[in-house]
Amino acid sequence: MSELRRQLLGYADHMTQLRRTFHEHPERGLEEYWTAGAIESELDELGIEHRRVGATGVLGTIRGANEGPTVALRADIDGLPVQELNDVPYRSLNDGVMHACGHDSHIAALLGAAWALMSRRQDFAGEIRLIFQPAEEIGRGAEDFVAAGVLSDAVRVLGLHAASDLPTGTIGISRGVSLAAVDLFDIDIQGKGAHVSRPHLGADALYVASQIVVGLQAAVSRLSDPRVPYVVGIGTLSAGTTYNAVPETAHISGTTRTLSAEQRARARADVTRISKLCAEAYGARAEVTWTDITPAVVNPAELCAEVAESANRLGGIRVVTGESVSLGGDNFAELQEQVPGVYVYLGTGDPNRPETQNSHHNGNFDIDEAALPIGAALYAQYALDALAGVAR
Repeated sequence: MSELRRQLLGYADHMTQLRRTFHEHPERGLEEYWTAGAIESELDELGIEHRRVGATGVLGTIRGANEGPTVALRADIDGLPVQELNDVPYRSLNDGVMHACGHDSHIAALLGAAWALMSRRQDFAGEIRLIFQPAEEIGRGAEDFVAAGVLSDAVRVLGLHAASDLPTGTIGISRGVSLAAVDLFDIDIQGKGAHVSRPHLGADALYVASQIVVGLQAAVSRLSDPRVPYVVGIGTLSAGTTYNAVPETAHISGTTRTLSAEQRARARADVTRISKLCAEAYGARAEVTWTDITPAVVNPAELCAEVAESANRLGGIRVVTGESVSLGGDNFAELQEQVPGVYVYLGTGDPNRPETQNSHHNGNFDIDEAALPIGAALYAQYALDALAGVAR
């Protein structure tokens, strides 16, 4: 076990307390005012200069003994509109909001890394920027750090995410496309109202919507290469006001998950075309509105090798590498568009504690807090290695 990892094991109790405090006070995206203030207070305690980026983002800066390159470390900080079901002393105090994706652990791990890095300022040249990003779950926040120029002179950026399906003590690294591009769509259908006994006098927007939902599945099963993962997911369908009237309007919302720019454009075209043609076939109209959330997260092979080397230097950590793809998304990809970056998974599942293996975005989600010093050590080790590697 490396000296850095041993040092952070000694800080584990404090990181656990930090994580539990943030877990008790989750806030939805762009509403993380308490969270940002608590992060700033901890940075003050550590003697780390900081500033706000946007309304609820926080940027901390650690400068080494001499001038040199810049490396950025990113943790997302927002909670989710999920009701916590765990019966634990640190359960959410904010009804209907929960840290159900592990972002509380990301905050604690990055603050732990900051503590360790502050004690090593005389050992490195350059600058380490700590990005505490809000609103990842709604595809926001990253753009504020980009616009503020936080990454304009950086040489590397590392993102880390808790993974309940990996055992504690494991770091997962996926080469190439790691997470999908995410887009949202809203389909507004305009039909014509009528009495249900005389449907031929109307244009049933609800029926049209149902045909669109069915038809959109063909975009995946019949219009795309089955060897390439691709999702068209429907989240909501609403229509009608009473039991005996043909609905005049309907609304569908959903998402696409794609792995390349070409596939992303094709998905948009397919969803739009199928929606409009289905509506036209039954005498209605459909308008499709798209919202960009994030491009795909792509991990360059050489950066995967770098972070694997950093993990191995810590000692006692299992590094799993491969080319697995998740159709989840993360706008860490927007940071990767500015600077070479790599996104890794921190195992947080304890095989002996089923509650730590629950799915993310679940009211019973929890983590094995023994993973916190591992995540902190990886953040810190990668930053030091990246600075030293570029300096050479």
